[in-house]
Amino acid sequence: MQTRNPILDEFAKLTTGAMGLAQAAGEEAKAALRSQTDRMAAEMDLVRRDEFDALKAEIAALRAEVAALKAPKTPRKGTSTGGTPAQDAAG
Repeated sequence: MQTRNPILDEFAKLTTGAMGLAQAAGEEAKAALRSQTDRMAAEMDLVRRDEFDALKAEIAALRAEVAALKAPKTPRKGTSTGGTPAQDAAG
C-alpha cells in the first residue's frame, strides 16, 4: 500500500526544479563563455581556421603560377636562339 507524503512530494518537486535550474544555468554559462571568446577573438583580429586554410591554398596556387612563369622557356622547334630561322642561319 502506497501512502502519499506531502513533504516528500514537495521535496521531489524542489529537487526537480533545482536540477532544471542548474541545467539552464550551465547552458547559459556556456553561451556567455562562447560569446566572450568570440568577442575576444574579434578584438585580437584573429583568423578562423577555415579562412586560414582557404588563404593558404590560394597562396600555394599563386606560388605554383609564379614558378611556372619563371621557368625557362624552351626554344621553338627550328630555332636555337629564339630568333627567326633566317637569323639562326646567319648566326
